[in-house]
Amino acid sequence: MIVRSISLDFFRNYLHLEAGFHPGVNVIYGENAQGKTNLLEAVAYLSTASSHRARYDRELIQFGVDHAFVQAQVSARQRDFTLEARLSRGGRRQLFSNGVRLKSAGELAGVLNTVLFCPEDLYLIREGALVRRRFLDGCISQLRPRYAEALAEYRRLYEHKTRILRDGTEKPSLLDALDEFNLRMAQTGAVLIHYRAHFVKRLREVTPAIHLDFSGGRERLELHYETVKTVTDPEAAPREILPQLLEHQERHRQAELESRQCLSGPHKDDLDVEIDGKSAKTFASQGQTRTAALSLKLACREIFFQETGEWPVLLLDDVLSELDPRRQAFVLGRITSGQVFITCCEDMGLGRLREGKTFHIHAGTLV
Repeated sequence: MIVRSISLDFFRNYLHLEAGFHPGVNVIYGENAQGKTNLLEAVAYLSTASSHRARYDRELIQFGVDHAFVQAQVSARQRDFTLEARLSRGGRRQLFSNGVRLKSAGELAGVLNTVLFCPEDLYLIREGALVRRRFLDGCISQLRPRYAEALAEYRRLYEHKTRILRDGTEKPSLLDALDEFNLRMAQTGAVLIHYRAHFVKRLREVTPAIHLDFSGGRERLELHYETVKTVTDPEAAPREILPQLLEHQERHRQAELESRQCLSGPHKDDLDVEIDGKSAKTFASQGQTRTAALSLKLACREIFFQETGEWPVLLLDDVLSELDPRRQAFVLGRITSGQVFITCCEDMGLGRLREGKTFHIHAGTLV
């Protein structure tokens, strides 16, 4: 998969930008707060219709204007695509592929796959479960359109149920809809659990070998998927998981009413990481957590290749400067194929890298 060019209008700090990229390595350098990360964010947005830094699309629109535009020319699956995202501060976003409006973000799956490393990801292991769920969601959504659709639906249902629980005491009539929302959340949640379990299974097959190599053969990594306790086999078909989710909901019904919070469902899932049999979140050193986090990202990249036959576009956002020379060398040694974008504060050149192209970004413009 190759991003051949990109056009931005009023996206973050870019008034307007047009840039053509190399199919190999693209080094984007400049001082801090000039727009390097914003450029990578725009590329990643066209693969998932979401941002790793913004909760709402309106945060991506430049201050003082009401609309933003992102367009990229992409080559994938031996075809050429024009992907577009039109963002509006007061309305819903619009996504297009080759001029055809998409019904949902899930339809982007398989067109442009990206794997993003950013400084925050180096602490993927140490943070709470939310960060690891986002990692899983971002990976699976690019491979499985049904998962992306189910995830969007589950989030919508979760917000509605939360409002029902929060306001039910003052407006008891709202609670009449609770059973319906529980059923729909369990149906959608069963799909999420099924896909997450199967993706974690793939991670268990790929990640340990990468981590063993990364650690110089000194450390063994294990992964475990943690979900709703009544689910006996997360890899089972969603129809088998559904009654187990409904059972868990019923057990927690009174507690949810009393706490006014949604306590039951896959929105509490986690990916447990162990190094040499110990919890990485609790016992791993800073170096070990970075190695484990990078191993997970590299594993995700390899799974994408195994699934599609094409390397996903790799986005390295100021990560190399955070790594010691040994880890830098390991990462660079694993990215000898596919298109890569690397941001850094100084022109690192292409001496250690494949053939490519460099870009200097200053104040949202190409110098």
